[in-house]
Parts: sequence; structure tokens; C-alpha cells
Amino acid sequence: MARSRAKLSNHRTRIKICCIQSAEEAALAVRYDADAVGFVSAMPSGPGPIPEARIAEIIDTVPPGISTFLLTSETKFEDILEQHVRTGATTLQLCDRVGPDVRRAIHKVIPWVKIVQVVHVEDESAVEEALEVAETTDAILLDSGSLSAEIRALGGTGKVHDWQLSKRIVDSVDVPVFLAGGLEPQNVAKAILLVQPYAVDVCTGVRTDYHLDETKLATFVEAVHTTRR
Repeated sequence: MARSRAKLSNHRTRIKICCIQSAEEAALAVRYDADAVGFVSAMPSGPGPIPEARIAEIIDTVPPGISTFLLTSETKFEDILEQHVRTGATTLQLCDRVGPDVRRAIHKVIPWVKIVQVVHVEDESAVEEALEVAETTDAILLDSGSLSAEIRALGGTGKVHDWQLSKRIVDSVDVPVFLAGGLEPQNVAKAILLVQPYAVDVCTGVRTDYHLDETKLATFVEAVHTTRR
């Protein structure tokens, strides 16, 4: 279903700060207007994974009203459910391809938990994949990983994908779309104006030596805010 541009004219682009490493980083992200914070569990590659016990501890410090995303590479229902129980996140970000039956089962067992399915925008096939995924997910997150690489990249690449394809997906699906992949203070406003996503998601673009950089974070948030005026 195509989404009307009129619906987005007064849209406030949400902000998700990912790869959170500590309670201090989570608090900093919230202080700078983050609507959501993301925690990376075990992945085949990429930056930011932390132990699930630490994820649970940090989530306990996040104030109500801020969404907590658990990034998981698991694809089986039982494994995803067990991770949720161990961490207590409000949202499950499925970074690998997960079957629709698995998403339906998650919704049935823990309906209060949101599901965000990642679609890695490698080529035009991502548009059709997003259309199929939209039927059984609460939102879609467009990233720049590679599922065909010898070592699978499920996010955190710091690479920009084809935003024209992202724009086609936003126009074609009827669920919220998060835009990730190589976003940084210098390009996020341009990305928002072109793609018009529900939210933007950033990890490496606001970090220095793997640590959340307050100056970069402030500049990133201000750039997002300029698109709200």
C-alpha cells in the first residue's frame, strides 16, 4: 500500500541510537532526544556486541517511554524468545532473515513486544522482500549488511546503501520504516529529506574509538531536528 506524502508532511523523525555499551551511554542518548536505544547481542561480525546479562542491566536503567531494542542474529522462535526473556527488551530487532511463521509465533506469545525486521538493501530484490516482510512485522529497518558475504554482515557496517531503493520501500509498505546504514551528522538530513523514514538509526556515525561521542551525537541530533522545522 502506497503511503501518502501528505501524511508525512508534519512527521517527526524518530531517533534510535544503537550499539549502546553502558548505562552511561544509554543515559547520554536519552538526554540527546533518543526515542529508542539499541543493544547488540552476539553477531557473526560487526561492532558493538555485549553480553546479554549486561544488556539486561542497562535496560533496567532506561526510563519508561524509551524503546529498548535487542538486536539478535537468531532465526529460530525458541532462541529469540529465550533471548527476550534474558534481556527484557521492549522491541526485538531481527537482523537476519526470519520466516513469517516465526514472527507470527513471537507476536502470539509476547504480543506486547514489538518486532522490527531488518531488510538489508543490497539490490532491487530488497523492495520485494520488504513488501513480504511488512505483512508480519511491526516495522522494517533498512540496513547495509550483506547476507551473501562469506562472513555474514548483519549491520554496523558504516556503509550507505542506495537511498532511492529505501525511498521506494517507504512509499510501498504500510508499516513504519527505520533507516540505517552509514548515517552520520553530515548526511542524515539529506537522507531524511529523500527517504522520509519513520526513524533514523545510527551506530558508528556517532562514535569515536567505539565510544559514544557526545559532540557527534549532538550534531547528529541537531541535523535531524532541522528536518522537523
